Amino acid sequence: MIEMSNQQALAAFLSYLKVEKGLSPLTAEAYGRDLLQLAEFLETEKRTLLNARRSDLLAFLEQLTTNLVEGRSRARKLSAMRHFYKFLLLDRRIKHDPTLNIESPRQWKILPKSLALCEIDEMLAHEKSRPQDPALAVRNQALLELLYATGMRVSEIVGLRLEDLNLQSSSAIVHGKGDKERIVPFGVSARAALEIYLRDARALLCHARRSSLVFVDRSGTGLTRERVWRIVRESKADRKASPHMLRHSCATHMVGNGADLRTVQTILGHADIATTPVYTHVALDRLKEVYRAHHPRGSKRLIRAEKEPF
Repeated sequence: MIEMSNQQALAAFLSYLKVEKGLSPLTAEAYGRDLLQLAEFLETEKRTLLNARRSDLLAFLEQLTTNLVEGRSRARKLSAMRHFYKFLLLDRRIKHDPTLNIESPRQWKILPKSLALCEIDEMLAHEKSRPQDPALAVRNQALLELLYATGMRVSEIVGLRLEDLNLQSSSAIVHGKGDKERIVPFGVSARAALEIYLRDARALLCHARRSSLVFVDRSGTGLTRERVWRIVRESKADRKASPHMLRHSCATHMVGNGADLRTVQTILGHADIATTPVYTHVALDRLKEVYRAHHPRGSKRLIRAEKEPF
């Protein structure tokens, strides 16, 4: 077996992530940074990535804890290590996986931030009232409506193509993480906004240029992720909004109105339904109200029973 250097092992792993696993360049780069940090730590222990032991990885995680690196970041670094050593094991570069039986760092469960329905309405009204190029205003309105209606990620909506849209069935083919496709429905408001944009505004933005992308800028080229973030932020009067908040709001309002988690998982494109239950908190108030109203020991029923004469 030919011995690999840290640099060669990382290069092979990142190529595997992009080509075979279909991960985005940003995700692959994040994994690469985490593993470079591990490699630097291992050098101080006279070890390399390929001969690291479980005790070395535990010492690395312990150092992160000592340096007050938060649990979410430590969990991500451990995830990068697990993927890396699984790759080396499959490639027969190592005989044992040193990440086995290493527990994930405990994390506080942070509920995703979402906007109230009235805030969504205010954002859309604010976007209409802002002084700007009429074609851009129509485009931004359609963009906001679709982000909220479908819960798409920024990378998904900037890559949305005309051929992916089906206005007749009010649905879109979304190309998600790992190049996985899913069909996502959208409602009447998003459909109406898209129809107006495609009919009246898109051609004005494209001019003579041809583009297969749904959302374009003044030069007829596709929007950047940064531009989408700016559009969403500027659509709220206090500028406290983001595409991710619209994604969470979509899921939050669906669950709050009775949608099951499997449906929300499918629409959002979560690979694992374990990611989705974070939205179940939004239905808690509604569940409590139903419980109080209908359970034999619910408070409302008890109060009503006490008032009823025998």
